[in-house]
Amino acid sequence: MNPQVQRNTRPLSFLQAFLRSEALGGYVLMAAALVALIVANSPAASFYFEVLETKLGFQVGPVLLKETVLHWINDGLMAVFFLLVGLEIKREVLDGQLRGTARIILPGIAALGGMVLPAVIYLAINLGSPDTLRGWAIPAATDIAFALGILALLGSRVPTSLKIFLTALAILDDLGAIVIIALFYTSQLKVFALVMAGALLACLFCLNRAGVLRLTPYLLLGALLWYFVLKSGVHATLAGVALALTIPLRPRNQGKPQAHSPLHDLEHALHKPVALLIVPLFGFANAGVSFAGMGLASLAQPVPLGVALGLFLGKQLGVFGFAWLAIKTGVASLPRHATFTQLYGVALLCGIGFTMSLFIGALAFSDAATVDATKIGVLTGSLVSAVAGFLLLRAQGAQTQETPPH
Repeated sequence: MNPQVQRNTRPLSFLQAFLRSEALGGYVLMAAALVALIVANSPAASFYFEVLETKLGFQVGPVLLKETVLHWINDGLMAVFFLLVGLEIKREVLDGQLRGTARIILPGIAALGGMVLPAVIYLAINLGSPDTLRGWAIPAATDIAFALGILALLGSRVPTSLKIFLTALAILDDLGAIVIIALFYTSQLKVFALVMAGALLACLFCLNRAGVLRLTPYLLLGALLWYFVLKSGVHATLAGVALALTIPLRPRNQGKPQAHSPLHDLEHALHKPVALLIVPLFGFANAGVSFAGMGLASLAQPVPLGVALGLFLGKQLGVFGFAWLAIKTGVASLPRHATFTQLYGVALLCGIGFTMSLFIGALAFSDAATVDATKIGVLTGSLVSAVAGFLLLRAQGAQTQETPPH
């Protein structure tokens, strides 16, 4: 096959594989979250929480790593998740759906609205509770696996252009969440560890500029980078994003048939382990909350109410409102073969904020009661958004399929 033809067809086939793997991961994540809720409200609850708080680790000379199982999942395994997110962002910006201004305008504007309005709603509800204002970013992100899993259930009722729009929007959401974590959820910095992390990052960029294509040196230096970022006070998962930015997308000998892309290789290798193991394990470890003694009054508290309404109302109003304005003013165009009603249905699905929302919630609050309140808000807002979006898109899709073409 002509190398040029091979390069031209790769993004579409890769996107199709990405949508399938993310949808499957969404189903596994749903199952993991459901199992966590069942276990947390069963006789096995004490064992479940004890295991998560068990400390594991090792010491080699001056290097000491000893954390709870929950922290190993949230700070260690989730660094791999953020590595994959970083790879996806880099690929989409340089070689995919976010390449060029025209492609990025609509999902970019919609993502901005979908981050701003949920935060505004959360802050408005929590103004009388200064201690909880730190959670403003919890409802600002969309869970791409969950959302694409719902779209996969709808099949051909939703045009491919909207699936691409949702993917691009969710990736931009993730980028926004990464920036928020770096700026607002960083603890006290330790200079030596930060300097070492910076030196390792410089070495990684030098490998990239030198045209090194083997992934092994990147991953070895990346493991050291993760350790020093962990010790620096910056959240350790950001090491995954930093590493991703240094992985080469296009080899220097890209004109030759045997050329390959290290970024595509690593992204392909990580997709299934992350979607089918790491993210579901994170969901299982973080979604478990006991409903004992809880009622509707618990949901009416500022944190869960702010998170739930931020996800359900803030996301749909922000995403659809900003997108509608962009389309009506001629700044952007409606995705092909899609209606405004279908776009609104996708905006509803953007209120599914499970993975990143739970992650930011764990960073925002340290006391168990507030973290549990966050989980209640995330689960409620995400569930209502998922059901409402699914029902609307299903009804609209059926109506569209019954209407004969003009």
